Amino acid sequence: MNDHREPLAPDSVVAVVVTRHRTEMLVDSLAALAKQTHPIAHLIVVDNGPDQSAREVVESCGLPATWLPSWTNLGGAGGFALGMLHALAMGADWIWLGDDDGHAADDTVLATLVDVAQRRGLAAVSPTVADRDDPDRLAFPVRRGLTWHRSRAALAADIEHGADDELLPGIAALFNGALFRATTLNVVGVPDLRLFVRGDEVEMHRRLVRSGLTFGTSLRAAYLHPAGGDDDKPMLGGRLHAQDPDDPIKRYYTYRNRGYLVSQPGMRRVGMLELPRFAWYFLITKRSPREFLRWLHLLREGRREHFNRPGGAS
Repeated sequence: MNDHREPLAPDSVVAVVVTRHRTEMLVDSLAALAKQTHPIAHLIVVDNGPDQSAREVVESCGLPATWLPSWTNLGGAGGFALGMLHALAMGADWIWLGDDDGHAADDTVLATLVDVAQRRGLAAVSPTVADRDDPDRLAFPVRRGLTWHRSRAALAADIEHGADDELLPGIAALFNGALFRATTLNVVGVPDLRLFVRGDEVEMHRRLVRSGLTFGTSLRAAYLHPAGGDDDKPMLGGRLHAQDPDDPIKRYYTYRNRGYLVSQPGMRRVGMLELPRFAWYFLITKRSPREFLRWLHLLREGRREHFNRPGGAS
């Protein structure tokens, strides 16, 4: 375990990873960090489910590292907030975020992100997030205008019609390999602990957009992550989708946090479309008035900023 008593050198990068009970995935994530050609001054791993095996992985990863246990599960939002504040306190100039179930696609990812951020004066930049099992596909679909792209080739082809084949501006996956300037956090802050999970990344993205700072996705760097989309359920013959997780805990946080998000500046127009879309999904597609009422209740809880945990626990 390395404990920094002195501030880091100028332009230092501190990597922050949040983990909980996924030691095998953490091994791959940290191994990819240790291989980066651009130096990482320090690694902070926030452990939301402290156990000895994770600590051993951190201490043997080959980087100057801090294992930061939290005996209270802070969720992804709180975990990243804690790690980012710790990195700022150490004197980091750049903070590189990653989840424990993803990792850099190759050893030049960090070098590529630092290069494009410095040349173009970016406040934050993320790599393209690709499917870990099929790196030619995107882990999460990316929308350009009215078109959803699900492969890296399709996204690149769309970009080629524009003037910039290096950067996708105004879009970033912030918790999957994004690089932040430390000064950016002075403007947009750190993730909101109250959200716990689900929507915390969207809320940070909202703040970045509102700030007017320049950010985007690098098309020349990739981060591998398990494919998402299982929560998106089709409706109207697949022309639209509604986010409806199968897991009841995920469903709780998804609906409640969405209620908060769509009541915030910058997302209220999106919120106007939520009611008719989910009314159709629950009442016509699923034929479940009970689930629609539950969705409405959680949406209102979020709008009122009633951030209780499931079951009423605070």
